[in-house]
Amino acid sequence: MRYFIDLAYNGTNFSGWQRQPNAPSVQETIEMAFATLLRQPIEITGCGRTDAGVHARHYTAHFDFAGAFPTNFLNRLNKFICNTIVIKSIYPVEPDAHARFGAVRRAYEYHITFVKNPFFIETQWFYADFKRLNTVEMQAAAALLCNYTEFFPFCKTHSDSATMSCHLFRCEWVFESESAVLHIAANRFLRGMVRLIVGMCINVGTGQLDLKTVQSALDQQILLKKSYSVPPNGLFLTEILY
Repeated sequence: MRYFIDLAYNGTNFSGWQRQPNAPSVQETIEMAFATLLRQPIEITGCGRTDAGVHARHYTAHFDFAGAFPTNFLNRLNKFICNTIVIKSIYPVEPDAHARFGAVRRAYEYHITFVKNPFFIETQWFYADFKRLNTVEMQAAAALLCNYTEFFPFCKTHSDSATMSCHLFRCEWVFESESAVLHIAANRFLRGMVRLIVGMCINVGTGQLDLKTVQSALDQQILLKKSYSVPPNGLFLTEILY
């Protein structure tokens, strides 16, 4: 039977979601916990890859299992697994349900704080030069992206993606006196896309890029001459819809 897992994690100490050699990953950590408690190898497929240091408030994965779960399995699993991962629920789905390919909408938030706080250093990007930011231009830069469906300028080099096509449902900033959050949702995202978009908005907000240059790069599907990938600690996957 196929099962979906709803979970959340703090990605600070992980090399990302995907299992990889000689580096701790969220996927490997969960698979090891499942295998230990179920006493058989369990392969878990995630809804997508998150980079090293990126977090997820809502992440979905699936796995196949033919046996019976031990009593209080969910509670035992959360006691066994590390404190930076929580398994919220496990539930049966149709045999062909797929955590990655079945998702129709994904949403991220990128959190910036203008006030240095050592207690939130893992989950917010501290930006000290906030007084330089033109928030009107940043909002315009975010809104501009919704006019496009191809995003080559916002994909990390050496990506294995077969297409640069993404359908954006939302891309906007919410500004407060001491913080800013980019809300962005799409059917899919390219490798490093959100962090490059945030970096572009920062460069526009500080006058290092203008909107015409961004528009030209999108029209021609070429890299920006000045690209900026912001740190991963402010990025959260927040929603997966099927």
